[in-house]
Amino acid sequence: ICTMEKQVLESSEERTFQYQDSLPSLPVPPLDESLSKYLDAVKPFLNQEEYQRTEDIVKKFENGIGKELHQKLLERARTRRNWLEDWWLNVAYLDLRIATQIHCNMGGPGPYIEHCWPPKEGSQIERACVNIWHTLKYWDLLRTEKVAIERSGNAVLDMNQFRMLFCTCKIPGVTRDSISNHFKTETEGECPSHLVVLCRGRVFAFDAIHEGNMVTPPEIFRQLTYIQKRCHSEPDGPGLAALTSNERTKWAELREYLIDLDPKNLTLLEKIQRSLFVVCLDDSSPHATPEDYTEVTRLGLAGDPTVRWGDKSYSSIFFSNGTCSAFCDHSPLDAMALITMLSYVEKKIIENEGKWKGSDKVRDIPWPEELVFTVDQKIINEIGCTKELYYKKVSDLQLVNYAFTSFGKALIRKKKLHPDTFVQLALQLAYYKCHGRPGCCYETAMTRRFYHGRTETIRSCTVEAMEWCKSMLDPS
Repeated sequence: ICTMEKQVLESSEERTFQYQDSLPSLPVPPLDESLSKYLDAVKPFLNQEEYQRTEDIVKKFENGIGKELHQKLLERARTRRNWLEDWWLNVAYLDLRIATQIHCNMGGPGPYIEHCWPPKEGSQIERACVNIWHTLKYWDLLRTEKVAIERSGNAVLDMNQFRMLFCTCKIPGVTRDSISNHFKTETEGECPSHLVVLCRGRVFAFDAIHEGNMVTPPEIFRQLTYIQKRCHSEPDGPGLAALTSNERTKWAELREYLIDLDPKNLTLLEKIQRSLFVVCLDDSSPHATPEDYTEVTRLGLAGDPTVRWGDKSYSSIFFSNGTCSAFCDHSPLDAMALITMLSYVEKKIIENEGKWKGSDKVRDIPWPEELVFTVDQKIINEIGCTKELYYKKVSDLQLVNYAFTSFGKALIRKKKLHPDTFVQLALQLAYYKCHGRPGCCYETAMTRRFYHGRTETIRSCTVEAMEWCKSMLDPS
């Protein structure tokens, strides 16, 4: 496992993606090692007889078909730089037929309210334009390959997931989805530069570049105010975005139906797919304090489905009271890429005390364009059914997000303990205290030292952890 100091500083010497081609291939772990780790992982949960039976099955596998399968893996690894990549992407993400927006997407609050932006009604647009501008600056750093390469010790980490933050969208398929990515660095060529804004069931788009220069916060403010005023004074739109929260095959079929209804709908869908990211103007005002982020997190993950495009790799949600949340399709990237970008944005917001300190001049840029889809009664009915089903499913979500403020990483390190180990054991002990037995859990490890590496599993419930839990609860 690696602990990394976040390096989001703009680096001039190295280019973000320069080592991609020299990263080592993902190795195939030796069969005996994998099986031994498997036995270690199940041991805390089994009695002597169950463990013996499991060990016999494992031995039989190792001396039988396991050998044959392992050879196949080694053969596959000889012709691929990452033997796992396609399987992982398909099985973990693209083959899923359940509603991935509900069951698989990731998100959370950001930037944090304790720095510059406590909840405040009427601050939604003002904060959105500052946040969007810093996010666009990060996109520009990626385009010019100035985002610092992340490392673990001296080892360079794979940066491929950072390409997926922008201009990326999942396309629903009848049996398997696909990922559409249009991001390009400056040396690779043109990259889409428009944003999509969702507000009250309607969809708008505007370009983030005007005459070769990025739009400024006052210019973004003008665009978002225009959208908000129109949406608040005119009837709501059909809320087509809600369809992305459907089960995947159903959404794929409805998407085909939409395209058949009017070929212009395909052009509009592609405009959303190619966009840098989606800005969601949400009318909710989630309660939030520095100690309790529960409501912001819950509405970020499972809020109004008509103002989320669940298939975009990044949606930035701005609530009516100025709180913010991120929402991402998980298939093209893992949380660390998102966290790196959000921590960059937060750092810049803090440096500037949450304000824009540049020029207030607003150029005569084109007004946002509304993307008006051709819909019929069938689509309207399907949106209604989808929303009903969505709210029924997300009502079952239980979530708390509290800040623990008694102590933190610094104190744990001072005691010569590893903060991660400390937290993993705390989780085990809490579960053991509540239920009197070990808790099945896993912790994510990253495999980004290797070409296109993503994540692996660490089984943190060990025999030693269980012995420790028992001793913690033993009064003697």
